[in-house]
Amino acid sequence: MRFFLESKKFLLVSVVVYILLKILFANNFISIYIQQITLFALIVTVASLGLNVIYGYTGQFSLGHAAFYGIGAYTSAYLTKIFGIEGVFSFLPVLLISGVVAGCIGYLIGIPILRLRDDFLAIATLGFGTLVRVILDNSDRFAEVLGGSRGFVGITKITNLELTFFSALFIVLITKNLIYSRYGLFLRSIRDDELASTSIGINTSRMKLMAFSYGCMLAGIGGGLYAHLYTFLHPSNFDILKSIDFLIIVIIGGMGSIRGTIYASIIWVGFIEGLRIVLPVELLDLRWVVIPILLIALMMWKPYGLMAKKIK
Repeated sequence: MRFFLESKKFLLVSVVVYILLKILFANNFISIYIQQITLFALIVTVASLGLNVIYGYTGQFSLGHAAFYGIGAYTSAYLTKIFGIEGVFSFLPVLLISGVVAGCIGYLIGIPILRLRDDFLAIATLGFGTLVRVILDNSDRFAEVLGGSRGFVGITKITNLELTFFSALFIVLITKNLIYSRYGLFLRSIRDDELASTSIGINTSRMKLMAFSYGCMLAGIGGGLYAHLYTFLHPSNFDILKSIDFLIIVIIGGMGSIRGTIYASIIWVGFIEGLRIVLPVELLDLRWVVIPILLIALMMWKPYGLMAKKIK
């Protein structure tokens, strides 16, 4: 309860934002497409916060975050399909299970690979992401409903403004509380100097595993919301390019900044989709020329991200 009181200003701003969004959504002041993009930006925020805990706060370079996003999405879609779930309240346990499944797999994978560091850890997580992509491509061999390389179709649309907004708000508050607790201090200590952290008695292996599992769980929850927003899943939605998207958001926002991750998620999704609206169809591929140039310029201007303080 204490951290809710300490986040009073953030909660008040969130209530104002929710009311504004509710008015815009309810009266159709914005198109269905823009509504969908808005919800998607909130979902990306949830998943990116998970990577920020793993990489931004603990310093574990992961390139397989989209794999856990996909595990959550497929788990949620499969369970709702099997049990015929269509309501928001009956969906909440499924959403939680999706996150727990992704977190548990992250825990099991983390036990061997978190012994690695830096580039070696990145390659190991990249390998896991590739493995998950191959499994999803052939998932129809295990269960026909998963669709394999054809994609998972017929998913019920459940994700709405209330579910997405309050899920994201709750996760931001929980993550903020974690980061500003003694455990968050341990995570930042490990990021800054793992050897020194070990020397003062911090169980670095356990803390890194905890951060990795928690980050994967958030990715799974984001995946569950994504599955029931777009109602179609394809293995290509969860490949290395999606992991790079999450990584760019964390770096742009500023590693180790919750507020930066929220802003960067909204800016990144808005920018990508905004160019899709603004540019003519024949020039749409120019996005992938414009975006890298802007990223280079941004990194030269703000090498530590938009919201991070410069490390001296």
